[in-house]
Amino acid sequence: MKVNVVSRILDANDRIAEQNRKIFKEAGVFVANLMGAPGAGKTTLLEQTITALKPKLRIGVIEGDIVGTDDAERIGALGVPVVQINTGGACHLDANMINTVLGDLPLKDLDMVIIENVGNLVCPAEFKVGEDVKLMVLSVAEGHDKPLKYPLMFQESSALVLNKIDLLPYTNADIRKMHADSLALNPKLKIFPVSCRTGEGIDPWAQWLSGLRSH
Repeated sequence: MKVNVVSRILDANDRIAEQNRKIFKEAGVFVANLMGAPGAGKTTLLEQTITALKPKLRIGVIEGDIVGTDDAERIGALGVPVVQINTGGACHLDANMINTVLGDLPLKDLDMVIIENVGNLVCPAEFKVGEDVKLMVLSVAEGHDKPLKYPLMFQESSALVLNKIDLLPYTNADIRKMHADSLALNPKLKIFPVSCRTGEGIDPWAQWLSGLRSH
C-alpha cells in the first residue's frame, strides 16, 4: 500500500512538472535544477556561475530552503531576479511549489532559470520540477563514499560539480574513487572539479552550462 501511495504522489507531481515545462518552454527559458547536500557549496557555486554567465545570459533563480532567506539575499545582491521558497520542513522542492512562484519571475525576459533545491542527497532526485537538466554539487569534504550511498542523485544528474578541491590536502577523500564510482553509476555524467574559493574550474563549468542553453 505504501508503494501505491508513493507512486500516486510522484505521478501527481510529474503532471504538474510537465505543466511547468510547458510554461518554461513557451517563455524560451532553459531550467536547471541544482541539488546537493547542506554545505556542499550550492549557493557559492551559484554566485560564481551567475558572475561568469551574466554577460552572456539573463538568469533568474528560485531558492529552496526549509526556512530563511539568506541564500536569496546573497543571489539578489548580484542583480538577478530571485524568488525564495521556504518549504517549512519538506526536504525537497516539488513541482507544485515551483508552479506557485512562476508568476513572480519575469520569465519572458530570462534565458535561464536555476533552481537551488533544498540541501539533501535523497528526495530532490525523486521529484521532477519541470527542469531541463538536473545538476549536482558534491564537496570533496563529504567523502568519497557518497556516490555508492546515494546512487539515485548521481544517476539522475547530467553533471557533477566536485567542489572544494582546494581542501583535498586536508581530507582523506579519494577523488579518483569519486570519479570512478560516479561514472559507474552514470557513464554519461559530466564531472567538473571546482574550487569556488579560488575560482579553479569555474570557467569550464560555466561554459558547459551556457552551451546547454544554446542546444
